[in-house]
This record gives sequence, C-alpha cells and structure tokens, in this order.
Amino acid sequence: MLQTTEKTIIKETAKKMVSRENKKAAMHDKLQLLRSVTNSHATKDSSILIDASKYIEELKQKIDILNEDIARSSSYSWPMDLNQVTVENLEKGIQVNVYSERSCPGLLVFVLKVFEEFSLNVLEARVSCKGSFQLEALGVESEENGETIDTHMVKQAVLQAIQDWNESNDQE
Repeated sequence: MLQTTEKTIIKETAKKMVSRENKKAAMHDKLQLLRSVTNSHATKDSSILIDASKYIEELKQKIDILNEDIARSSSYSWPMDLNQVTVENLEKGIQVNVYSERSCPGLLVFVLKVFEEFSLNVLEARVSCKGSFQLEALGVESEENGETIDTHMVKQAVLQAIQDWNESNDQE
C-alpha cells in the first residue's frame, strides 16, 4: 500500500516538474518574442522587460505627436476645389464624382441629401473614406419627376452641401 502511495506522489511530483518546465519554456519564448518586437539586445529577462517598457513609452509619445498633428490639420478650414466635383449627364443618368485628399466623415450624408432634393435614385455608387474621400455615384431621375435635371444645378447643390458640411465641422 505504501509503495502505491509513493508511486502516486512521485508521478504527481514529476507532472508538476514537467508543468513547471513547460511554463518556463513558454515564458522564455514570450520574452524572446518581446525582445524581437522591441529590438532589444538585452540577455537578462529583467533587461528585456525594461527595454519593452521604454519602447512602450516611446510609442505613447509618438501617438501623442500624431494626435496633435491630426488636431492641427483637422482645425484647418478647407474649401473644396471645383475640380474635385464633377457632374456629368450620361445615357443612364447623372454621374456625380466628389474627391478630397483627406477623410471627410459625414460628407456622404450631405451629398446624398442633394440626390434626394433632385429626386435622384442612386443606381450605382462607390465610396471610399479611408485616408481620403471619394464618391462615384450614378443617379437616375425618379419616374414621377418628368423634368430634365440640369447638371450645373446639381454641381452647385453638391458644392453647397460640401460647404454646409465644412461649416458644420467648423462648429464642432
């Protein structure tokens, strides 16, 4: 009976040792990964952690600088150039293109209101808002509106919508 208990204790102790070794190996792997991510040349675990802490502080400083740059650039009042808005009469309908080199959150809503005002149904649209703003939309006249829509009037309305959007962003 005693031998069975001793064997059980030995097995449990061996399992704990293997488990400790596995944890130690996993920790070593994680520290080496951290060392490579932070470009640390340290060999001691504590030095790797100190280098990682310094690296995190550097990243925080870079984030602060970028946030300041973004705040400065977003406070800049920017009128859109006329070349960045085109409106063409096509066989299928009216093609509206709007482009800006910067991201314009909320501008799409203002431009789509112009489509509503002219009773244009969006047949096709492509929008990109990542880093810049680009809208290519094909609008068709609704059947209940028998009038031909003047593209110059649509362009003026889109430009006014952009101005309205710009003013609403300046107030925020």
